[in-house]
Order: sequence, then structure tokens, then C-alpha cells
Amino acid sequence: MTHRYRKHYSRDEARALLPQIREWLGQLQHLRQKLTVQDQRIGQLLKTGKEMGGEMVNNWIRLLAETKGVLEQFRQREIQVKDLDRGLIDFPAIIGGREVFLCWEQEEDDIEFWHEIDAGYAGRERL
Repeated sequence: MTHRYRKHYSRDEARALLPQIREWLGQLQHLRQKLTVQDQRIGQLLKTGKEMGGEMVNNWIRLLAETKGVLEQFRQREIQVKDLDRGLIDFPAIIGGREVFLCWEQEEDDIEFWHEIDAGYAGRERL
């Protein structure tokens, strides 16, 4: 049987990563807020035809690079960020010989749900 993911997490492995994942999610949410503000500023300057200036562009590029760096932490581990607002995360796993996702939301204390790879959040079932 072929799998989509190279890395599969046990519940304990995924659980051990939660403190780090909470930190990364906080960073991503903070960076997204800063990018939104920066995008609005740039948009206003473009509308009025004013010069943006190197510092503003450099700051925007830095924020994008920081965001990419945090997202890379997830990508390297094959952990899926499904919804940044909710902090919805999927960990590839094997349950009953099938490749599935362990599913966790930022407000949940523990990993208590899973779903089929193609089912998504609506297909969540208790572990």
C-alpha cells in the first residue's frame, strides 16, 4: 500500500509537539496581522500614487520571509495547517492499517480526534 506521507505520527508523538505547534501558530497569527496592516498601507499608497519607499517594502518582504520560515517548520514535518484562524492542524498517522489524519484544534487540550485523509473536519471521529 502506498502512502501520501513519509512521516506518520503516533498520538504521543503528535501530543509531544503541541507546545511547539502552539508557539508556531501564535507566530503565524501575529505575522498575518502585521502583513494585513502592511498590505493596507501599501494599498493606500498605491491608490494615491505615492512612493512606498524602501523601508516599507523591505519590512513587507521580511514579514513574508518570517511567515515562510514558520510554515517551513510544518512542511518539513509534513504537518498540515488546515485553518490558521482556528489553529486547525492535521498530523498524518496510521490507524487500523490506513493512512489518516490525527486532527487537533488550538483550543483543544489534547489530540482526541482523527479523520480520513479526504474527509476533512466534518468527518472527525473520536480516538
